[in-house]
Amino acid sequence: MSRTSLLLAEQGSFFVNDQSVATSFASGYGTPGPGHVSVRGMYVQYRVPLERDHRAHPVIMVPGAAHSGKPARRLPTDGWVGPSISCERAFRSTSSTVRAEAARDSTRHRRIGRSSEGDAALVPNFWQFTNEQAWTIFRFGPTPFIPYEGMQFPVEAQEQYFAQLVPSTEASYPRAGQSTIDALASLLDRVGPAVVLVHSLSGAHGISAAIARPDLVKAVVSIESRSCAPSDADVQAVFARIPLLTMFGDFFGTDADDRPGRMAECIRTVERIRAAGGTAENIHLPDRGILGNSHMLMMDRNNQVLADVILERLRAAVAKDTPTG
Repeated sequence: MSRTSLLLAEQGSFFVNDQSVATSFASGYGTPGPGHVSVRGMYVQYRVPLERDHRAHPVIMVPGAAHSGKPARRLPTDGWVGPSISCERAFRSTSSTVRAEAARDSTRHRRIGRSSEGDAALVPNFWQFTNEQAWTIFRFGPTPFIPYEGMQFPVEAQEQYFAQLVPSTEASYPRAGQSTIDALASLLDRVGPAVVLVHSLSGAHGISAAIARPDLVKAVVSIESRSCAPSDADVQAVFARIPLLTMFGDFFGTDADDRPGRMAECIRTVERIRAAGGTAENIHLPDRGILGNSHMLMMDRNNQVLADVILERLRAAVAKDTPTG
């Protein structure tokens, strides 16, 4: 469908959940010395449409592993930060606490450089995909730089896509992933009731954010999640009243990440939530006649069609708990 320009009432950015920690190895120049660095913060960009339904909720979008917040923005496609999902809802886009614009602690790198602590075990584990890995794992094509027939990802923009793949330092922190969950909880405390839209690795973070703030998360939308398995207790206590929508694309069985198995887990979760009296749905796009989608659905050429599907489901699910007066 055609889209009009998005007129904004406000846009900006801020950080949440940043923490100042002491280090003896922080230095921009010269010999490392004692000081403090800011870590574990989440960088948030937000846009508030000028014309919107004030009963609607903000949408918090969280990128997946080793990606900046760019996937939701223009690639050459409009993405979902434009006149699509955000045209009817106040919109906030987040970067993980350990990727892209968020600050990180370089203490361990500096310690390794000291002759007395040159221990390889101190080397942090930073995830980063090669361009070749991203091409096949995220299902753009069967071999590097050869696209699937009918694939929706805009191959002419592949260099722009590769440029946004960033190291994910999440595993370098104790309790990997908890920093992102804590930051999402802080963001919800600041923003108020919101829909949480997560992708890939951050799928588990969306589940955990709902468990941490059940009175503030109005729905969880999980795109090609690597995990969506709340405990039976959390299904009963949380997801019996918080809607869950999961969505998966095309070309299954061709990547190394067992996407069919991950969707099967989400389907089991949907069934458990429905059995508990909640609202949940899994959408496998080829089953709906929507073909050619990669792992990066928000960047694919038909992403506006997918945005319409998501909005339709959100309106129906969230309206059950939203006052109309």
